Amino acid sequence: MNAAGRTSSAATLRRLQRAGLYVFACVTALFFLLPLYVMLVTSFKTMPEIQQGHLFGWPAAWTFEPWRAAWSTACTGITCEGIGRGFWNSLAITVPSIVLPVAVGALNGYALALWRPRGAESLFRILMAGAFLPGQVLLYPLVRLLATVHLFGTLPGLVLVHLAFSMPMLTLLFRQYFASLPPEWFMAARVDGAGLWRIFAQVMLPAAGPMIAVAAIIQVTGVWNDYLLGLVFAGHDLQPMTVQLNNVVNTTTGTRLYNVNMAATLLTSLVPLAVYFAAGRLLMRGAFGGAART
Repeated sequence: MNAAGRTSSAATLRRLQRAGLYVFACVTALFFLLPLYVMLVTSFKTMPEIQQGHLFGWPAAWTFEPWRAAWSTACTGITCEGIGRGFWNSLAITVPSIVLPVAVGALNGYALALWRPRGAESLFRILMAGAFLPGQVLLYPLVRLLATVHLFGTLPGLVLVHLAFSMPMLTLLFRQYFASLPPEWFMAARVDGAGLWRIFAQVMLPAAGPMIAVAAIIQVTGVWNDYLLGLVFAGHDLQPMTVQLNNVVNTTTGTRLYNVNMAATLLTSLVPLAVYFAAGRLLMRGAFGGAART
């Protein structure tokens, strides 16, 4: 075969590979988007239309009543106040559970990567070992501990629990990121007489913007979607949306309102979806940027 024939065959092979990749991506996207489509169209249908069994059909008569009911009147146990209160509870839980863990994780990673105090490696190994412990094993000791200091069922107690569970991953992320930065920055700041806090605040923290974004996105999706910790450690008046959603969907009284259930599920997932669509590219840039440096 001459050079022209080999070039043509290679070009054909590349086109086939590209076409196969697109087909695989489309099938995969369809696999994940189909349940979301069913949830969305069901949330705008009336119950008589849903009972006809047209699962994939568009609503014959669009209605926003299921969304209103899910937000303000759906029963979440013995009360029928919807999941609107749970939204504000989740927001109150999520904001400090992002700021505090990201700040502490950044400080831990900075100290372990650059200052290396005595016992730093042992501390890092202990943190990493904690990441592999099943969370359920730690629930009872944490319940007893928080009850002893009168923080069980309170917002500060729940934030501290999220802080404890997030430390291994966030410390690892920031430790690897700070270790990948040019060491000359740290040495130059030391020569200029800067101490631990000044170097952290004026040199390292401004350079850690991509990793801060990655850590914040991981935290907001993890805390907002959390069910177990909210169920165990939040008091009755502090239940997050996920706990109230479970109460709405699994209610056994009256007729099961599938349209309200789907609307409540979509309302609960709006914040993680919005974060992903708004900052997904930033997440990839920060993650792969840190990996490229290492």
